[in-house]
Amino acid sequence: MPADAFTIVRIGAADELRFAAIAPGVFDEAIDTGRLKAYLAAPGHIMVLAFEGDLVVGQCAGVIHHHPDKPTELYVDEVGTASTHLRRGIATAMLKELFAWGRELGCKEAWLGTETDNLAANALYASLGGKREGMVYFEFDL
Repeated sequence: MPADAFTIVRIGAADELRFAAIAPGVFDEAIDTGRLKAYLAAPGHIMVLAFEGDLVVGQCAGVIHHHPDKPTELYVDEVGTASTHLRRGIATAMLKELFAWGRELGCKEAWLGTETDNLAANALYASLGGKREGMVYFEFDL
């Protein structure tokens, strides 16, 4: 797919209808309308979508974190590309747009986590200048 075959769009609270057609593999699970509305309305949540025509072929979501003791940062929460559109530059374009948006909102750095065995994601993040850091992950059921 040539770079001009898809478009990257910043999504806001009024963009719920842009999720009407989503290619397989973009999100982990089916979109829940209530959760989508809450996400899009939440302050500090930012998302970009990649479109091929009206079809969503990628998504990249982030959260702006403000701290009392350190600079504002962007947490990249999700990156997903349609299984039919992998290795075409979509994730790179989405991350670059999300980083630009984060800078506009005052973020001084961005961070994310991925599995150590996710070779494609690790290569992508390294290609964008990401520095690998050691980390231990804990998950809590609430």
